[in-house]
Amino acid sequence: MAQLALGTYRCRAIPEAAARAVASGAQWIDTAPNYATGRAQTLLAPALAAHPVLRVSTKAGYFTAATGAEAVNAGALTEDQAPAGHSLAPDYVRWQTGRNREQLGRDRLDLVLLHNPERAHPGDRPALHRAIRDAFAVLEEAVAAGHVTGYGVATWAGLEEEAFTVGELLALAAEAAGGQQHHLVAIQLPVNLVMMTPIVQALHGQGPLPAAADAELRVMASAPLHGGELPGMVDQELADLIRPGVTPAQACVLAVASCPGVTDVLLAASGAPHWKEAAEAVAQPSLTAAKLREITGVLASP
Repeated sequence: MAQLALGTYRCRAIPEAAARAVASGAQWIDTAPNYATGRAQTLLAPALAAHPVLRVSTKAGYFTAATGAEAVNAGALTEDQAPAGHSLAPDYVRWQTGRNREQLGRDRLDLVLLHNPERAHPGDRPALHRAIRDAFAVLEEAVAAGHVTGYGVATWAGLEEEAFTVGELLALAAEAAGGQQHHLVAIQLPVNLVMMTPIVQALHGQGPLPAAADAELRVMASAPLHGGELPGMVDQELADLIRPGVTPAQACVLAVASCPGVTDVLLAASGAPHWKEAAEAVAQPSLTAAKLREITGVLASP
């Protein structure tokens, strides 16, 4: 069964949510420099300082207008690059990784993810793959310098649309590492009962989740409640089909946490009741593959 982790995208009260996640035994917090209008990392810093064993994943890719201006002033982005609000340029990735360390108050970051890299070169796979490889090379430098432990990719649509595959990411990391052992250790992607493709594929031994599991990658499932919409879409009858006696929200979280290959479920729960509800869900026995097939079959039927 996957573990519950705090995701800070759309998390309204980040310091309080971090304290609650820590108290419940969560081991990971996921964030990004553009979350909470650019304030998420500084809001997390006190919780990270108070709990040195807490692990944090952050990102490089998207940036706010204010951060873009800072990057231009620092020479990490050109005036032409800044308006895009997204970059995989090596100078920017290097600068943003250092800035992440400063804002989070950590000398070494546990995990840095390229944030929706598919945004960089839509429709041009060779150019995208070169950009990912070059960004990975910067992150390999950061690992060698002791500033980062591992890196990966956080994507919304890149894996489903096959802008890249897990196998291709592993090959690009090996190339970036120049024949040394690479430090690509994680992927993050949406997995939920609306965006079911990764679950359905995994049940047939296909897609990104089995490939990641075979490579022993951490798999962080984002948007398990589909932006908070799913509990309103799942009625009690469907929840009871998933696991009798659970709430619709618990049923959604349990399905994702039971998916083969998923190691962490990112929940942006600001309130104590929501976190407790989800924690009770992942404390249950995993759903079987047969049950997951039944659920996805019901949801896929017209």
